[in-house]
Amino acid sequence: MTQALKGVRILDFTHVQSGPTCTQLLAWFGADVIKVERPGVGDITRGQLRDVPNADSLYFTMLNHNKRSITLDTKNPKGKEVLTELMKSCDVLVENFGPGVLDRMGFPWETIQTINPKLIVASIKGFGPGPYEDCKVYENVAQCTGGAASTTGFRDGPPLVTGAQIGDSGTGLHLALGIVTALYQRTMTGKGQKVTAAMQDGVLNLSRVKLRDQQRLAHGPLTEYSQYGEGVPFGEAVPRAGNDSGGGQPGRILKCKGWETDPNAYIYFITQAPVWEKICDVIGEPEWKTHPDYAKPAARLPRLNEIFGRIEQWTMTKTKFEAMEILNRDDIPCGPILSMKELAEDQSLRKTGTVVEVEHPVRGTYLSVGNPIKLSDSPTVVTRSPLLGEHTDEILKEVLGFSDHQVAEAHKSGALDPPQKVAAE
Repeated sequence: MTQALKGVRILDFTHVQSGPTCTQLLAWFGADVIKVERPGVGDITRGQLRDVPNADSLYFTMLNHNKRSITLDTKNPKGKEVLTELMKSCDVLVENFGPGVLDRMGFPWETIQTINPKLIVASIKGFGPGPYEDCKVYENVAQCTGGAASTTGFRDGPPLVTGAQIGDSGTGLHLALGIVTALYQRTMTGKGQKVTAAMQDGVLNLSRVKLRDQQRLAHGPLTEYSQYGEGVPFGEAVPRAGNDSGGGQPGRILKCKGWETDPNAYIYFITQAPVWEKICDVIGEPEWKTHPDYAKPAARLPRLNEIFGRIEQWTMTKTKFEAMEILNRDDIPCGPILSMKELAEDQSLRKTGTVVEVEHPVRGTYLSVGNPIKLSDSPTVVTRSPLLGEHTDEILKEVLGFSDHQVAEAHKSGALDPPQKVAAE
């Protein structure tokens, strides 16, 4: 078995989270990802949120597996020359610079096309064309401008951002799909093209059910939202709905046994219509199966607070795992609230490669996420992130065909960091 993207070479000009998420995914599928970093500094996340002194941070290592690192001063004439040669040797250039940075480096799209007409240039921006296209965007800004924050939280509280990095990592995933699509199209056209993913657009795409509800709201109240049953009128925009389900089946997060001391002793419970009678039996309310106030979904909608209150009386007598085991016997949709500690210790996730242990020559062993996408004929082996400039000489020789003399001359120019020796692992 060979990896799906073996033979594809990526010139990775990304930093922080959104771009590295994209290029790491491509590297996991076998692409040769060459990460270009500033001499002496590198990706800013190497030093952010450090937990081990003088070691690359987890922020960096968990976003840059399976890549090679070259340091390059693109303002130096020799550095610019090396970059031009790399563009000729790569299939895709990926960047998440601020607006206009690539142009100011001397590499607008028209110039890149003359260097390598087959090169795909993939970019992550904060916004697409419009009034905000020149603005910088970070994770929480993207969540706010993409519609997620306005619809997250409880009705009587402020907007909230989610812990899931839907702005950065979410847009990186979108861009990765755009890149492999452009690579496929190139097999037929022979031409490169520009691929762009805006963070606002990515968040809105992930928030599409709320855009759905915005349109439904024009035709009447959103009956599956808690406020409908509470008699609270709706405004002009989709409201925050707490932990209500985003689908047509009402759902809530409910307390389980031990909730008083364990902040994660909760379970998500969905009152799916086809299993309503089984729910009634489980919680000890068999008469609800035929009672006119509860038997039909429409009758239950104004009474969701009462219904979930009764279900919670039952869930509070069980641990979240006991409740899940009982409910799954009857195919009642539910899910325990799993903490990061529980996920880190979950052996089934280790077995599938969703969570992996990685050895690093400086920081030692650490946990990371693995490839969330599994291909039967292209297994992913997660390797550690590169040290700063670790592969500079290797890339100059292997990719560009430099001789030892040419490598030495490149270093003398000041365009590269001095060669680094990596301790044996």
